Amino acid sequence: MENTELSQHHLDAQDLAKFGYQQKLHRSLGTFSAFAAGYSYISVLTGMFELFGFGYGFGGPPIVFMWIFVFLGQMAVAYCFAELSARFPIAGSVYQWSKQLSKSAVAWVTGWTMLIGSVVTLAAVAIALQIVLPPVWSGFEVFKNTSQNAVFLGVVILTITTILNAAGVKVMSVVNNIGVAAELIGVTLFVILLALHVHNSPSIFLKTEGTGPGLPGYSSFGYGAGLILAIIMPAYVMYGFDTAGSLAEETKDPRRRAPRAIITSLLAGGVGGLLILIFALLASPTLNPAKLGAGGLPLIIEGALGSGLGKLLLIDVAVAISVCALAIQTGTIRMTFTMARDNNLPFGSKLAHVSARAQSPVVPSIVSGLLAALILLVNIGKPQLFTIVTSVAVVLVYIAYFLVTIPLLSKRLKGWPADQGEGGLFYMRGWGVIVNGFAAIYGVVMTVNLLWPRSVIYGPGNDAWGGVIFVGVVLVAGLVYFNTVQRHKSGVLEEHRAS
Repeated sequence: MENTELSQHHLDAQDLAKFGYQQKLHRSLGTFSAFAAGYSYISVLTGMFELFGFGYGFGGPPIVFMWIFVFLGQMAVAYCFAELSARFPIAGSVYQWSKQLSKSAVAWVTGWTMLIGSVVTLAAVAIALQIVLPPVWSGFEVFKNTSQNAVFLGVVILTITTILNAAGVKVMSVVNNIGVAAELIGVTLFVILLALHVHNSPSIFLKTEGTGPGLPGYSSFGYGAGLILAIIMPAYVMYGFDTAGSLAEETKDPRRRAPRAIITSLLAGGVGGLLILIFALLASPTLNPAKLGAGGLPLIIEGALGSGLGKLLLIDVAVAISVCALAIQTGTIRMTFTMARDNNLPFGSKLAHVSARAQSPVVPSIVSGLLAALILLVNIGKPQLFTIVTSVAVVLVYIAYFLVTIPLLSKRLKGWPADQGEGGLFYMRGWGVIVNGFAAIYGVVMTVNLLWPRSVIYGPGNDAWGGVIFVGVVLVAGLVYFNTVQRHKSGVLEEHRAS
C-alpha cells in the first residue's frame, strides 16, 4: 500500500511538472477531504441562516423556485469546472483555468476578481456568527450594538481560521472534515425534524404573501420585483464549489477526484438547502414576510421545535459557519499562492513561499485574515453591513466564473477538449455546448441583476450605486495595475519552476 501511494505521489508530481511547476504543497487529501473543501465553502447552513430572512422578505414562499433556478445554473457551471479540473489539476482553480483558455490579461483579471471576492466573502461569512451565537447564549453578546458585536465575533473566528490554515493543509482538512460531517448530520436532522412538524399546505409555494409589488424603483416589475431581489439568497449560498479544484495540488489523483468533488459538493449543498427551505416553510408558525424577514430561520426553528432543541441545532450551525470561513480562507490562500507563484502579485516571492514545516503558504494566511478583518472594521457602523458585504462578494465571484465559462465556450466550439474524454477524464460529450452555453448566459444575467443599483441593498440616493462603483474600481484598478506593472514581470518564479 505504501509503495502504491509513493508511486501515485510521484505520478501526480510529474503531472504537475508538465504545467511548469514543482510539487511543493503537501499532497495528502483524499476523496472526502476534496469534497469537504467544496461543500464547506458552500455551507448551506451558513448561507441560509445568514440570508434566509432577506430572501423570504422580498420573495415570499416562491423563493423555492429561485433556489431551483440558481441550482440549475450553478450546476451547469460546476460541470464546466469539472471538465477543466480534470485537464488542469493546478492550485488556484478559476485563475489557472482561465490562464489555459485565455490571454494573460483575462486570466489575471479572473484571478484578481476571484481573490477580492473571496476575501469579501470571508468577511461576510465571519459576521454570520452574530445570527446564531447570541440566541444560544447571551454571553456571546459582548456589545449591545448588533453590528459591533457581529464584527467582534467575526474577528475572533478569523483569528482562529488563520491559525488553522497557517498550521498546514493536514490540520485544516482534519478540522474541516469534522465540521462538514457535523453539518451533513445537522442538515439531515433539520430536514427530518422540520418534516415531523409540517402544518402548512404545499399550496403556499404558489402564494406571494404580499411580497413584490410596491418596492421603490420596481413598480413596473410587479411580483417579479421581489424575485429579482430574493434570488440573491440562493446566489450567495451556492458558489465556492471550485475550491475542490483549487486544492488540486494537495489532492491525490486530482484529475479524477477533483471533478467528482466539485459536482458532488454542489449537489449535496443544493439538494440539502432545497429540502431545508421547503420543510422550513411548511413547518413555519408564520408566513408573514415582515416577521420571517426579521426573524429568519431561527424564528422558524424555535417556533416549530422549541427553544431547547433549537439551540442545539444552532450550535451545529455555528460549527458550519466556522468551517465555512476556514474553507473560504483556504481557497483564498491557494488563489494568492498560485498568482504569486506566477509573479502576478506584489511581493510574489514572499506570498508564494511554502513553509518547510507546514508545507503550506503561511504569509497568505495572515494577509487574508487581516484583510477580511479590515473589511469588517471599516463597515462596523453601517446597519446594512450584511447585505452590502454579501452582495459585493457574490457579484465578484460570478464575474470570475463567467470569465471562465465564456472563453471555455469559445474553445469548445473549436473542438475542445481534444482528448474527448480519453483515459477516463470527465467529459460531457454532446451536452458540452448546451451546458456551457447555459452556464455562460446564466452568469451574465445573474451578474447584471446582482450589480443593479438598488437602495434596498446598498442604501438610499447615490449609495445605491455602491456595488457598481466598488466592482468597477476593482476591475479598472486591476487592469491598470496589470498593464502598467505586472504584465512584463509575469512568469513562474525560479524557486517554483519545474526543472
